[in-house]
Amino acid sequence: MSMYEMSFKLRHECPYRGLSERFPGVSIREWYLRDCQVLEITAPDAADDDLLEEIDELGTALHTSIDGSGLNVIVQSCSCPIEESIVRRFERHNCVHLPPTVYRNGWEHYSAIGFDEGDVTALLAELDESREIDVLSKTSIEERQVPHSSLFSVDRLFDGLTERQLEALRIALDAGYYDQPRGASIAELAEGTTVARATFEEHLRKAENKLVTNAGQFVRLLTETQGEVLRAGSERATLVDD
Repeated sequence: MSMYEMSFKLRHECPYRGLSERFPGVSIREWYLRDCQVLEITAPDAADDDLLEEIDELGTALHTSIDGSGLNVIVQSCSCPIEESIVRRFERHNCVHLPPTVYRNGWEHYSAIGFDEGDVTALLAELDESREIDVLSKTSIEERQVPHSSLFSVDRLFDGLTERQLEALRIALDAGYYDQPRGASIAELAEGTTVARATFEEHLRKAENKLVTNAGQFVRLLTETQGEVLRAGSERATLVDD
């Protein structure tokens, strides 16, 4: 089975894309983080008051700097609903989004990996039904390994975990619960909280289960690509021996 890496750009009703269209030269890089987005906004012209006003309306500015390259702003935003986002469509077609999404000159730029050509074709066909789309590249990656750094996505890994479940994980990690040998027992972990042992254990087990489930697609992707590489190497070795 061949896998494909693709990149494409499209026009979609989104405040970030609209801002990039109204202010040519502005570049917006977007990462998903649980129930919000983190935006890195750069602009060569730092003196545009209209641009600064629109950036303020996107969300909470976490960092702002002006240097020789222009304006640089990090914003936490919730302007585009994640549940109806393009990225959710990737999931439905068994494709993995490679962040960040880039908004520039009125276009949204995406990169993704599909497990076979049928998945990629179906995704692009659905997106093309109601959007202007331009496929920039579609490359088979059957015989090369996907870079591990491109697969990690924080929002996908921690999707669905509650604050209590995340806190239970942090407590367990800090106490060395996952070390060998264990640095603490469930009972000892629960003693430092305000909940009963059984409740704490429930939070921790649910967090672990969700993490494993969320990581499943990345595990399948890695093992599939590694399997393709090993099979390709074996075939080449056989040809040399013959």
